[in-house]
Amino acid sequence: MAPEPEDEIKDEKNPRPLDEDDIALLKTYGLGPYSTSIKNVEKEIKEMAKKVNDLCGIKESDTGLAAPSQWDLVSDKQMMQEEQPLQVARCTKIINPNTEDAKYVINVKQIAKFVVGLGDKVSPTDIEEGMRVGVDRNKYQIQIPLPPKIDPSVTMMTVEEKPDVTYNDVGGCKEQIEKMREVVELPMLHPEKFVKLGIDPPKGVLCYGPPGTGKTLLARAVANRTDACFIRVIGSELVQKYVGEGARMVRELFQMARSKKACIVFFDEVDAIGGARFDDGVGGDNEVQRTMLEIVNQLDGFDARGNIKVLMATNRPDTLDPALLRPGRLDRKVEFGLPDLESRTQIFKIHTRTMNCERDIRFELLARLCPNSTGADIRSVCTEAGMYAIRARRKTVTEKDFLDAVNKVIKGYQKFSATPKYMVYN
Repeated sequence: MAPEPEDEIKDEKNPRPLDEDDIALLKTYGLGPYSTSIKNVEKEIKEMAKKVNDLCGIKESDTGLAAPSQWDLVSDKQMMQEEQPLQVARCTKIINPNTEDAKYVINVKQIAKFVVGLGDKVSPTDIEEGMRVGVDRNKYQIQIPLPPKIDPSVTMMTVEEKPDVTYNDVGGCKEQIEKMREVVELPMLHPEKFVKLGIDPPKGVLCYGPPGTGKTLLARAVANRTDACFIRVIGSELVQKYVGEGARMVRELFQMARSKKACIVFFDEVDAIGGARFDDGVGGDNEVQRTMLEIVNQLDGFDARGNIKVLMATNRPDTLDPALLRPGRLDRKVEFGLPDLESRTQIFKIHTRTMNCERDIRFELLARLCPNSTGADIRSVCTEAGMYAIRARRKTVTEKDFLDAVNKVIKGYQKFSATPKYMVYN
């Protein structure tokens, strides 16, 4: 006889209680094969550690967690006063190196030279000739090796955060990007190709062209792309007030670059310091020329440059010194010319990618209306078009806005364009 529906409902309301076997089965859900044995071992380890601590007699005062009533502030203060500050010196020579009775000649600036031994906390392998060291004030023993002295203003030139510009954001420079990648990326990714051929990879690139054609933009894309250390220097930063300061900054800059595994140094507006040498009779430009000669020496002088790639950008290549431009220092000269029609169309598309534009805008027509314009001009056109849309309280930019912007920027601001001047000089 089949059970009635009422009985089924009663069974659902009063389910059968779980017995011990069911509970044991439920406890095994989600457990690995060795879970219980691991738990037992952990428990035993804890008990053993507690037993060891009890036998050793560890007190709270040994762990530094004693009650305030047990603090001994007087002896702590005395101990702190006994730790005297160290003096900075330079280890100029090591006498009897790699032996037990090795001595070190140190030079404490403006005091004297001393022959000293090592402190307790330093091993002989830590100290090298020419190194900065910390010495105590009583026996002048070497207590600690110090890192090389590099000016903080030089350290600040390192680019920590990668720029958000990629190669896709650089419009109309396909050939230039290829040349740049050959110099920067290929030697880092495939050094064996150059070894097989028996040639040194090119080490320096000069980017030149009218203002606004994407020289600095491409350098930012390179910084984004590589994992190597990227150091950005603006030419005018190296022009200093005192004699020899600029040259010292350049030395420290390349010293810091050599300490990295691979490094790219980018000199922007290099014509600020790389101008051709001349004598104006007053000597006003001598310091700038000294800085430039130090760069020339660091690029390809007596010491090997190491794995340092140098990029330079300028819009007045005619003013640069011939010694700076010779192959070996700057192997490649890449011209960033005015973009052609196809490149201008591409630049328009790059700048309108994030803009809220109407569909079917004829970018090729707009590119035809902007002859001899640079990438910066086209970006300005896009911004102006957006301003026209804001003025008319619209949420999208129309083709008419772009045409008005072309009339305003390209036609109206023609007298401010630096391109004709660049063409005359170069």
